[in-house]
Amino acid sequence: MRPLVSWMTKSDPVILELLHESNLDLPPAVISHNIDGVSHPTVKRRLPILDEHGLVEKTSEKRGYYRITERGRAYLAGELDTSDLQE
Repeated sequence: MRPLVSWMTKSDPVILELLHESNLDLPPAVISHNIDGVSHPTVKRRLPILDEHGLVEKTSEKRGYYRITERGRAYLAGELDTSDLQE
């Protein structure tokens, strides 16, 4: 299990993993549809927070699509010091 920082929830790494594995820009509805146990409202609430911390980025303002960033990939790979996420 990856370390969580104070602002993270258990849903965050799962959202990041789906974006990483798909290597696609995805909207919240598609993300939640493909993750068991994580609701659409949770995904919609968490994505802007992950974006704020540089782990994902919004790729379409109009449609609300997101993709994982290099920082997000580094977090998943265990290459990002969690103190860098404590902001």
